[in-house]
Amino acid sequence: MGQKTPLYQWHANRKARIVDFAGWDMPVIYTSINDEHRATRTSVGLFDISHMGRIIVEGAGAQAWLDRVLTNRVDNLKPGQVRYSLVLNEAGGTLDDVLITRLPDRYLVVVNASNREKLLNWFGKSTPADVRITDRTRDWAMIACQGPGAVEAMQKFVDVSISGLKYYFSADATIDGIPGFVSRTGYTGEDGGELILPSKSAEAVWNKLIDAGATAVGLGARDTLRLEAGMPLYGHELTEEIDPVQAGLGWAVKSTEKDFIGRASLLTKDPGRTVRVGLRLNDKRIAREGFLIRRNGDECGRVTSGTFSPSLEASIAMAFVKPDAAKIGTALEVDVRGAAVAAEVVPLPFYSRKK
Repeated sequence: MGQKTPLYQWHANRKARIVDFAGWDMPVIYTSINDEHRATRTSVGLFDISHMGRIIVEGAGAQAWLDRVLTNRVDNLKPGQVRYSLVLNEAGGTLDDVLITRLPDRYLVVVNASNREKLLNWFGKSTPADVRITDRTRDWAMIACQGPGAVEAMQKFVDVSISGLKYYFSADATIDGIPGFVSRTGYTGEDGGELILPSKSAEAVWNKLIDAGATAVGLGARDTLRLEAGMPLYGHELTEEIDPVQAGLGWAVKSTEKDFIGRASLLTKDPGRTVRVGLRLNDKRIAREGFLIRRNGDECGRVTSGTFSPSLEASIAMAFVKPDAAKIGTALEVDVRGAAVAAEVVPLPFYSRKK
């Protein structure tokens, strides 16, 4: 048995299929991946993401230390601003991708569930005396509400204007009468937000959002949604052997503006290393992780994530290929269990919502 989120019993009572995910018992599906996926794209999807790590960093040296361990800048964050960043090892490989938020007197770092313990240990090796780190994962629940109707659904129970928040900004809020936190962020490619609130209050808020028309969504559809949106998943498009530049995340790496752990190694990486691309297959068969990719009969890369896209009704994948095979429009072949399936390099993201 794994760790359980504050909403675990709700999932179990609704007969969700529960799986182990990074040591947590998490719902992977309630009804069907397609139904849950489409509910998020057309209405409101509700996600229990309480397994994500939530770490508070505070103290007089917090900003300077975070600027040292994160690839993106922290010094110019505005109050309430959220920023995507990466944590690298000394060799320039990716330990995790994170979201950092500047709160009034401290910082919140949201990390992947699979990397929470690793990062806490990594941070502990370099934390100076004037920085305090507190793991608040168990104290708080985290709920993502995503889709065209998400802001309206959340606004019924949140006392700050969510529509007034800019994308990647946050605010302290009262959520159903309980002090909490709301951010205009997500991992689906849709509009919406994420709520952080005390664990004991999570189920009441979750039920009210369900009553407001939201559909509970499991990890299965969360994966198809993020893949359509071209968003990397740690363990697939990001690992300790993959650096953020080859993963197409160079915009979050400020190597010309500041120093950070892993910077020196990153600057000496082989420019001919494989890079992340999007693929669209000329077939309904799914390109699974690890499947071989060829160009003119020669191996040039491997798939890292693949699915049949419910929105596009096509088989799509992300992969790492040699730079000379990465140009948009390049014809490739994916080895799908011995069958050579034609594919084309296409722009990321595969799906973008209408603004």
